[in-house]
Amino acid sequence: MITDKDRRNMGQFYRAVLALENEEECRRFFDDVATIKEVLELSARLEVARLLDSGAVFSEISKQTGASSATISRVNKCLIYGDGGYKTVLDRLSEKE
Repeated sequence: MITDKDRRNMGQFYRAVLALENEEECRRFFDDVATIKEVLELSARLEVARLLDSGAVFSEISKQTGASSATISRVNKCLIYGDGGYKTVLDRLSEKE
């Protein structure tokens, strides 16, 4: 159960991320706030989402990323039924390319 304190802490964290001005600041912040394993896991999930969004199949994604079927399924569920966070980020990243 997420408490009011949890919500405040999460809001502060989200505002902190939004306050970062470039990739270097973001890298330094995440180096401080998370373990390398946590950052690698988050970045791998984003890559799984990108591959799913581009039409790749589970077996291809697993082969390319090493992600488990459970991770791929979870990301796929978020893409289909989630709040649209992955889609927003993927669309914005593709706009910048």
